[in-house]
Amino acid sequence: MNEPELDLLVRRLTWEAEGVLSVELVHPEGKPLPAWQPGAHLDLHLGGHLRQYSLCSDAQDPSHYRVGVLNEVSSRGGSRYVHTRLRPGDTVRTVGPRNNFALEEAAEYRFVAGGIGVTPLVAMVREAVRTGRRWSLVHGGRTRASMAFGAELETLAGQSGRVTFTPQDELGHIDLDAALADLPADALVYCCGPEPLLSAAREKCAAIGCEDRLRFERFAAPEPRPAAAGSAFEVECSRSGITVAVDEETSILQAVEQAGVDVPSSCRDGICGTCETRVLGGDPEHRDWLLSDAEHAESRTMMICVSRCASRRLVLDL
Repeated sequence: MNEPELDLLVRRLTWEAEGVLSVELVHPEGKPLPAWQPGAHLDLHLGGHLRQYSLCSDAQDPSHYRVGVLNEVSSRGGSRYVHTRLRPGDTVRTVGPRNNFALEEAAEYRFVAGGIGVTPLVAMVREAVRTGRRWSLVHGGRTRASMAFGAELETLAGQSGRVTFTPQDELGHIDLDAALADLPADALVYCCGPEPLLSAAREKCAAIGCEDRLRFERFAAPEPRPAAAGSAFEVECSRSGITVAVDEETSILQAVEQAGVDVPSSCRDGICGTCETRVLGGDPEHRDWLLSDAEHAESRTMMICVSRCASRRLVLDL
């Protein structure tokens, strides 16, 4: 993958909303950071965990990165580490940025955010303002106090565009009919949030005939499909010279890790792209939630945390 790896300094932690901190990262020598585009995320090594967080700073400002981190109740360690252990002056190993949710060219943008899913959309809104594109954003959350970056979005809306906040305890769920009303043919819809919101957005876009103009990013995977009975296969790790058996209860990632092959990984749910691996032979059965069917057809890579094999043997560049 060859993304930049840097040890960055935590310059500032900021309370953004109930349960949400932003983390500002700078080069320890004050050097400019690698360029990125709205929609990109950064991998952070946090207390033995590798986690992805969307960049929400200004993509035109190379002096620092900023990410937003929700203190997840079901945290597997990453967000809890940020909220309880990370402090200004600490050094964090970072990988990236990497962009699987790029802001494409359009005359107008309709942004729909659920909870912490607003994070990548903040950078997109800033880009829409910079380039003079029409935009609107609807942000839904449990409560008004839990919705991050509200003041910043209101300031951006004061320059152009429109932002609407929908706290669930006051107003119920996001009104997608209103958010997508009179959608022009030259507009794109960007949605980020929990799976129920993404499903509702897909259904709404399909109903009004604009499903091909919806772009979305998950921060949690749907329930995975179980492996079919008798679906065991072999994986040859070309560079390591190791061949492993993968049974129905084991992922490719788990099998190669158990054999001593080190593979960067994070979500283990097929939504982040950290474990993306080049396929040298065999027929991958793609099960990730990151790439489209068209991208699967064109790509010779696979996310080995969830994907499997439709043939009896895979050869991977590991």
